[in-house]
Amino acid sequence: MKITENDIESLKGISKEIRKSIIEEVYSAQSGHPGGALSATEILTVLYFNQMNIDPERPDDENRDRFVLSKGHASAGLYATLAERGFFDKSELKNFRKLGSMLQGHPDMKHIPGVDMTTGSLGQGLSAANGMAMASKIDKRGFRVYCLVGDGEIEEGQIWEAAMTSSHYKLDNLCLIIDNNNLQIDGKVTEVMSIYPLKEKLQSFGFEVFEVDGNNIDELITVFQKAKTIKEKPTAVIAKTIKGKGVDFMENQVSWHGKAPKEEEYKLAMEELNK
Repeated sequence: MKITENDIESLKGISKEIRKSIIEEVYSAQSGHPGGALSATEILTVLYFNQMNIDPERPDDENRDRFVLSKGHASAGLYATLAERGFFDKSELKNFRKLGSMLQGHPDMKHIPGVDMTTGSLGQGLSAANGMAMASKIDKRGFRVYCLVGDGEIEEGQIWEAAMTSSHYKLDNLCLIIDNNNLQIDGKVTEVMSIYPLKEKLQSFGFEVFEVDGNNIDELITVFQKAKTIKEKPTAVIAKTIKGKGVDFMENQVSWHGKAPKEEEYKLAMEELNK
């Protein structure tokens, strides 16, 4: 697949729109997790607008690629991406986390078009993604499965049990993505419970591992294309990102893990994103 400069610029524009929607959602709800949604924006953009075989007109197509947002608290990012891709109207984003809305704090596969797995309890997404990837192979459907986890989340033991399963069953149609912004709710990952050396750990579990700038669209496209060529083993992409990416006063600030901007902060964020 040849990617042109125009393609990259188009995807950058989409990323900016997704970031604006994330801020709108969290501000409207006065609740949510902007930091980890903003850090994963380019990952979501590349998957949904460049890599995944999906059709908003047929969200339940049995042969579609699947995406599991294991770090379900970053739902504002997924919802903004799905709306931008056309799975539902962007006006629905104003109802984020509101009583009676389909867009609750964590993704719900029963009520939201385009959501492939209900998530929220950390550490469980890779297990579900394994099941999807195994089903694809058993049924000979050929779809790929992408699972996005947080770097703080992989302190959970079930992730590593699931990683053994991914490798044992040679799930080469599975791609694990780690949003490696090095911040979690209580502080730096290195200080709370270090996950490093991460590449070597994943390799020892049988993954083909790639490291990439997770906020660089060009690099993400290249690495996801490479991942599709790997056979007989699962792939893992360690995506080095910046928490709160795109909003200067939120970047690398653990305080923005799970709080909403006040009016003045909202105006500052939107002004920056609208430049």
